[in-house]
Amino acid sequence: MEERSTQKIHKVILTDRTSTSLNGILDVLSFDVGEVLLETEQGMLMIKGNDLHVQRLTLDKGEVDIEGRIDSLSYSDVKSVSQSGESFLGRLFK
Repeated sequence: MEERSTQKIHKVILTDRTSTSLNGILDVLSFDVGEVLLETEQGMLMIKGNDLHVQRLTLDKGEVDIEGRIDSLSYSDVKSVSQSGESFLGRLFK
């Protein structure tokens, strides 16, 4: 429970599978029209779809808005990339 108090709240609002508003975002690791990879307070989040666009990015507030056809949201328990000595891809595909 104590770990939760040091974390910011992570929230995802998905509207009609065409737009999503997220907060609790630490970093945007990669993005293209088919996939967006985010580091969140709750682990890595992969958003897959078509014609995806990052409409608003405010990392100092931890907020991201994404538009396009959203097909899936998938979380991974991988901790912060900067906190480990192991490469991100190495940890993601363990």
